Amino acid sequence: MAEYDVDLDRIEESVPHGVTLSYPRTAISDLLEGIVGFFGRYSAGIWVILMLLIVGNVIMRYALGTNFVALEELQWHLFAVGFMVALSYCFTQDDHVRVDVAAELLGPRKRAVIELFGIAVFFIPFCGFILYYAWPFVERSWQMGEVSAAPGGLPMRWLIKSVILLAFTLMILAAVGRFFRVLSFLCGWPKPRGDNNKQ
Repeated sequence: MAEYDVDLDRIEESVPHGVTLSYPRTAISDLLEGIVGFFGRYSAGIWVILMLLIVGNVIMRYALGTNFVALEELQWHLFAVGFMVALSYCFTQDDHVRVDVAAELLGPRKRAVIELFGIAVFFIPFCGFILYYAWPFVERSWQMGEVSAAPGGLPMRWLIKSVILLAFTLMILAAVGRFFRVLSFLCGWPKPRGDNNKQ
C-alpha cells in the first residue's frame, strides 16, 4: 500500500475559518433552542451506553461464543435515536455540514437572505413533509403493537418508530429558532437579546 506524506498544518491553513455568521439571539430562539438543547444534551448519554453495549456484544460473541438478538437490535435502535435526536441539536449549534465555497464570496446580508430563504422554502417544508408521512407509519405501528420479526428480538418496535416524530419536530423547532435569529439579524425583529456573544 502506498504511503502519502500529508501536511496537516497546510491543509488546516487552506480551510477558510470564520465563514459562518453568528446571528443574534432572541427570546423566541432561546426558548426553542433551549428545548432542542435539553434533548440534545441528555441524548448524548446514548453514545456511552451504545459503546458499552457494542463492547459487551463483541465480548459475548468472541469470548463466550454467544449473542442475543435483542442486544444487537438494541444497538441499531440506540444509534438511530442518538443520530436522529442529535441532528436538531447540531443544527442549533451550527455544526452541521455546509458547502460554503460560494457563500464565503458573498457579504453577510446576502448570506443571511439565502439562509432565511433556505430555511423557509426547503428545510421547514421538508421536515413537515417527513412528519406528515411518518405519522400514519408510526400510528399503524402503535395500533399493531409492532414487535421485532426476529425470534428473540425486541418488543415495542413502535417506540423506536415514534422517535421519527420527535426528531423531526425538534428539527422544526431548531429551524424556526434559527429563522428568527436570521430575521433579527436582517431587520432587527424580533428584538435581539442583550448577550449575543453566544452562538
